[in-house]
Amino acid sequence: MKIFSSPTSPFARKVHVTAAILGISDRIEIVDTATTPVDTDEALAAANPLGKLPALVTDDGDTLYDSRVICEYLVSLADDDNLLPAAGAARWAALCQQTLADGLMEAAILRRYEVVLRPEDKRSTEWDEAQREKIERTLDAFESGTDDLADEPTSGTIAIGCALGYLDLRFGDEGWRQDHPKLAEWYEAWAQLPAMQATHIPA
Repeated sequence: MKIFSSPTSPFARKVHVTAAILGISDRIEIVDTATTPVDTDEALAAANPLGKLPALVTDDGDTLYDSRVICEYLVSLADDDNLLPAAGAARWAALCQQTLADGLMEAAILRRYEVVLRPEDKRSTEWDEAQREKIERTLDAFESGTDDLADEPTSGTIAIGCALGYLDLRFGDEGWRQDHPKLAEWYEAWAQLPAMQATHIPA
């Protein structure tokens, strides 16, 4: 298998953390890919018409996207029901946590693009504030639900960990920990997992 990936993509990191926890990282070849919404990598676009990371090419030559689909595929290869429970309340909790965390990542990436890609005279403070509020509401939801996070890694907790790591990378000066102490305590322990350490996003 090979994966189109970027070291700073939190969505790609979700896949790498999942693979590491499942013990199948050595089965995946990483294709480092630089892409943006206004400058799409041609090889990536050929694999994923949306031109978004990550995209996984299976050993059979099929291409899977987005990160949620890829992670579920990796779970199926490892025949592990722990990361994505098959049924019941645990499944819905993991899926909802993953969806919220993915939304936080998307909002954070949009904020990043607003600064990096858009000329200063065309930037919208209203747009940035709207994305920031989404992030804040999501952090509040995670803070109130910290006690309900699974003890073992799930697709939900993996996504949350990667989302918080991306906030540290791009918006560390905004101090999300200050108003979310329980979540910060959870993340400090989570970030020590070998799979998180092995996929640490470079500053």
